[in-house]
Amino acid sequence: MNMIVKGRHMDVRPDVREYAEEKIGRVAKILNGMVMSIEVELYHERNRSIDKAQVAEVTVYTKGPTIRAREAATDMRAAIDLLSEKFEVQARKYKTRVLDRRNHKGVPAPASVLSEGEEEGEVERTIVKTKSVDLRPMTRDEAVLQLELLGHDFLLFSESASRFVVSVSEKHLDAFERLFRRLPYGIIGRVTEESRFLLRGILANVIMDTDVARLKEAWQAPFKKLFG
Repeated sequence: MNMIVKGRHMDVRPDVREYAEEKIGRVAKILNGMVMSIEVELYHERNRSIDKAQVAEVTVYTKGPTIRAREAATDMRAAIDLLSEKFEVQARKYKTRVLDRRNHKGVPAPASVLSEGEEEGEVERTIVKTKSVDLRPMTRDEAVLQLELLGHDFLLFSESASRFVVSVSEKHLDAFERLFRRLPYGIIGRVTEESRFLLRGILANVIMDTDVARLKEAWQAPFKKLFG
């Protein structure tokens, strides 16, 4: 299992890195080999009005859905503690769902998953609308499970693969992430100072390195051909 602990616009101290690896790694063992890779990102909120400015985020790529969690506190270690607790709830929920499916020999489970604190008989989460988003094709049951693991109030999904690519400057990145933090999204790459676009895979390996101007032309060419 590959785990990356990195800082966003900050250097991560070795002791904090080790602490995050230990806390998140311990919870990941619950999934018994279902985890492909883990990315932990630590950063400081720049808004001085925010009291809990130390933020810890984790994105866990499994052989099924993606698990994502975010927590904030006044201290980075406290944020990591809260993050590991939330991740543990999500990991146990996912593992239970997988075991339930195996016990039923592949028969899909009902399209509902209990959230933390819910009891049987309470309102089930229901899919009310569909739309193409940056997610792999999935069934209704998989969509409900993904919704729970991401911690969102709703999830837009489709049975056909599609995605939207948005370019955001570094100075607007924090504002963008705050605005869309409740929607499923991911940073697929960054533009270097040499104006080259680096696209990384789920293991953080570079899978594409190309000139931005060339990429822009390839992206816009179909639209120019269609609309003139």
